[in-house]
Amino acid sequence: MSVLFVFVDGVGAGARAPDENPLARGEFLLSRFADGAGAPLPAGGRAVLADARLGVPGRPQSATGQSTILTGENAPHLIGRHLLGYPNAPLRVLLRERSLFGTLAAAGRRAAFANAYPVAYLRALGLEAEGEPEWALTGRRRVRPSATTVAFAAGGGRFRTWADAARGEALTHDLTGARAREHGARLPSRDPAEAAEIFLRVARGHDLALFEFFETDEAGHARSMERALDALERLDRFLRAVVEGLAADDALVVTSDHGNVEDLSTRNHTLAPVPVLGFGPAAAALDTVGDLTHLAPLLLTLCGVAPSLRAGEDGR
Repeated sequence: MSVLFVFVDGVGAGARAPDENPLARGEFLLSRFADGAGAPLPAGGRAVLADARLGVPGRPQSATGQSTILTGENAPHLIGRHLLGYPNAPLRVLLRERSLFGTLAAAGRRAAFANAYPVAYLRALGLEAEGEPEWALTGRRRVRPSATTVAFAAGGGRFRTWADAARGEALTHDLTGARAREHGARLPSRDPAEAAEIFLRVARGHDLALFEFFETDEAGHARSMERALDALERLDRFLRAVVEGLAADDALVVTSDHGNVEDLSTRNHTLAPVPVLGFGPAAAALDTVGDLTHLAPLLLTLCGVAPSLRAGEDGR
């Protein structure tokens, strides 16, 4: 059994308002709405909504939301606020100490991060990466690690590079490779269904496999319906192909860290709850999910690892 985890940045459950909500313009798997409604999911999948506010005033943000998802701890409560962008020093400590990838490694389990990174980026973060750098980072703004990067590094796993993507052993963050090719990467053009096949192959032989998609959040900040629909359509084709390719005992979990793209009337994040989709064994386990602190325990349980006692279990 493998557990596949797709993290999608910036997707909340909004209103059925096609003028401002691209998710209301089609029956995407992530087309979940504030009233709990949404089209039936294929293959016995289920959906619930999870609170992203976590009892902390203000708009949920990426650094704290992702840190919460990846550790099971209430990250905004820990630092006293929602933090945008990249994790700060206290959150990096939290991610290193409480990452679900670290918990899996300590239990002797294997995890894979399917996203492909440039060698230059990984080395700038002090991470090991095989191959020659694709470009020099001189003159670029300071490189900072994302929450997913810190969390995965805590488990000691190998980061994949553009060379892995070229061999069909990793995914670019946009699924197709188009944006990496704009930076000079020699990658084939792939459609979302081909990307799904790669993700399923990466997951084989691993207890947990993660893929991160963030173009939804970018489209939300840009308030671009065109970009939002393009990203959502690509993502939806990918997710449907993954669902179709799951083995009988594989589990798939899809979730987000905060709302954004579901309300293009504003460029800011929203207060909306986020959808959590479960397929295979994950579908029945979604009753345990009420907020973002419950995602890491869910994923660990699906992997057959008992979550350690976490301060975030009661939301504090």
